Amino acid sequence: MTLIILMVIALTGMFTRPGFSARLKDIASISGVRDNQLIGYGLVVGLAGTGDDIKNGFTSESLSNMLHRQGIFMKGKTLKSDNVAAVMVTATLPAFAKTGSKIDAIVSSIGDATSLHGGTLLMTPLKGADGAIYAVAQGPVILGGYAFGGANSNAGKNHASAGRIVNGALVERELNYDLGQLRSLTLNLLHPDFSTSSHLTHVVNKELGKYVQASQVDAFSVNVRMRETDPMNMMQLISLMENLEVPVDSRAVVVMNEKTGTIVMGENVRIATVAVAHGNLSIQIKEDVLVSQPLPFSPPPTKGDSPVKDRKSGTILAPGGHTVVTKDTNVGVAEEKNKVMVVSKGVTIQDVVRALNAIGVSPRDLITIMQTIKAAGALQAELKII
Repeated sequence: MTLIILMVIALTGMFTRPGFSARLKDIASISGVRDNQLIGYGLVVGLAGTGDDIKNGFTSESLSNMLHRQGIFMKGKTLKSDNVAAVMVTATLPAFAKTGSKIDAIVSSIGDATSLHGGTLLMTPLKGADGAIYAVAQGPVILGGYAFGGANSNAGKNHASAGRIVNGALVERELNYDLGQLRSLTLNLLHPDFSTSSHLTHVVNKELGKYVQASQVDAFSVNVRMRETDPMNMMQLISLMENLEVPVDSRAVVVMNEKTGTIVMGENVRIATVAVAHGNLSIQIKEDVLVSQPLPFSPPPTKGDSPVKDRKSGTILAPGGHTVVTKDTNVGVAEEKNKVMVVSKGVTIQDVVRALNAIGVSPRDLITIMQTIKAAGALQAELKII
């Protein structure tokens, strides 16, 4: 009997993998409590000749309407101003934002303006998906780059046709969340996982079981219901739950960016024993143009002159004083002679990286190798290429 107990303890220690814990507020959100996207159309003025061409139509119409609202009637008149740019303004209204609070606004040109440097956004209403106005944006545009140029040259950095107005939008309408009257709520994981949702349910019942009853719905959601005898309200319980430490589990994922050569692998990535050989074949072709120039005052070719053959290229040169152009082509081939190397089963991600680095591959080569190992069925992980 004692031997059986010892074997069970040994097997439990073998298959139990220590994970890491995170606060509930960092891995889950409350259903219905979310940010909302806002959008609006406006004008940026005060540009130094880098605005839209008024001929595009919508900028001219917008400028005319704006002046009309200011008491200046410009309908049917030709407007020639390159200091104005039509823009789309976007913002994110956070949950629980109150009337009068400030949020950032993103300004992006939709015309042919070359730069919004030095411009000021005029008052622009920002609407939600329901068409109601939730904020109003206005203020100077801050760019993360610049763009200047003339007729034959220009200089620039980053995108000069988009910028940000820090705290440039005032909230005019707030969203109501009556959490104090709720007796139940649903917690949604940011990264759905059955193991994590099970851990979350267990932790909530263990730490706050005398106040609430948590039940696992699926890999994404956990329902939390207050007990009838609980004197606290939901707001107080949320403040207690959000700081609970929950063990987090995740799928084995390898994320690769082919543009930058960046590779990120999680701790759960496993690799079976596999033989890897990787080498690069490079071919270099170099062409030189050779010119055969006769000496000064060389006599012109005569009818009886015999042709001359170029020793290196074998080209038949015309006799006498003609200038002849020939091409010299050199082809070189170089191939890396990497041996086949056996990569053993990796217990940890450090072992996998260490084994692959032993082959001497670059990050871009590693992307190709990981794709090939996955195709061979030796990589137990999901590949995501971004």
